[in-house]
Amino acid sequence: MNYYRNDLPADVTFKGSVAIDTEAMGLVIKRDRLCLVQICSEEGEVHLVQIRKGCQNEAQNLKKILTDESILKIFHFARFDVSLLNYTFGIKVTPIYCTKIASKLARTYSEKHGLKNLCKEILGVEISKHEQSSDWGNDQLSAEQLKYASGDVLHLHKLKSKLDEMLLREGRMSLAKRCFGAIALVSDLELGDINPDELFLH
Repeated sequence: MNYYRNDLPADVTFKGSVAIDTEAMGLVIKRDRLCLVQICSEEGEVHLVQIRKGCQNEAQNLKKILTDESILKIFHFARFDVSLLNYTFGIKVTPIYCTKIASKLARTYSEKHGLKNLCKEILGVEISKHEQSSDWGNDQLSAEQLKYASGDVLHLHKLKSKLDEMLLREGRMSLAKRCFGAIALVSDLELGDINPDELFLH
């Protein structure tokens, strides 16, 4: 695990795909600030970037990776993370893969699509969500918080691989890709104060 303040070093590079998660002060995009960005390479190397209050404009290296179209960004519940990153940094995160959407399309036999449930069922791995609601705005994050944050990205590449197998088997990969492509639109609607969920109601 590598830990940095406000940005990734310029010599940290990625190829292929990265797993990404975020921690914030809450779940309201325009109210609750981004505090931490977790990135995991295909090889399982985790990088944690703490974004201190007022330092969003310093993350130039991080923003380059988030907008690099040659690198696939794997999220769990991408809808929130992408909107938070787009709003905080004034960017468009692309391209996107969401393990939660993939799970809902592939695992129609279950109503449990949380990261903890997926890791346990698909990978046989137990992860802790104990620090999920802790104070991520603290200037000094605890060892427990950093360990928790690392765990949220460490298994996403393997989950994607397993879920891709299920999507292909069930003939739903094309649908999944179209859903992933729509996340950018959903983010734009939400940041424009338009509720995308209401657009398709009667």
